[in-house]
Amino acid sequence: MSDAEMFFAVRPVKSVASDRITTIDPGATLRAAAASLAEDDVSLLVVGTRDAVEGVVSERDIVRAVADDVDLDTATVASIESDHLLWATVDSTIADVAAEMMENYIRHILLRDETGALYGIVSMRDLLVELLD
Repeated sequence: MSDAEMFFAVRPVKSVASDRITTIDPGATLRAAAASLAEDDVSLLVVGTRDAVEGVVSERDIVRAVADDVDLDTATVASIESDHLLWATVDSTIADVAAEMMENYIRHILLRDETGALYGIVSMRDLLVELLD
């Protein structure tokens, strides 16, 4: 195992997680969701609250809605949100989280703290930046 592989195999993912979490109400319009993504410069919105996560909406979900000619001013976040959420714990290793993301073809994973509460979000970009540093 290389030094880099060993480093990622033992390093906790919380060291690269973002605590910048933007939430949105499930009843918000898709236009409002797109505006939130742009304003907060994030690629994933948490639907609900930090204490009650209902789902997520990504930039790709918005792009799909636009491609499908969905009316952004009437369609709601609830109509496109993903509620099949994958979680990792803050103690998970970077390697384990990267493997989970690749196995499930996802670009983001939510992190829980020791109490089960939402701690942060890890994106594939976060992992790539860490790998290239």
